[in-house]
Amino acid sequence: MEGAFSKGDIVSVCKKEDRTIFARGLTNYSSEEIEKIKGCSTSHIAKVLGYKLYDEVIHRDNMVIL
Repeated sequence: MEGAFSKGDIVSVCKKEDRTIFARGLTNYSSEEIEKIKGCSTSHIAKVLGYKLYDEVIHRDNMVIL
């Protein structure tokens, strides 16, 4: 993850290897929240953040593959 963004912002999704952007999507969590829950299973999100808005950072209905 790179940069700071808020919940509801449109973000680019890129490949880790060469950073090629392959999708854009509407994020359900801010960059600060994602830093805290990165690597957690969905069942632990509420425990880490104190709340759980969604199971996924970007839902497939809010993502466009380029």
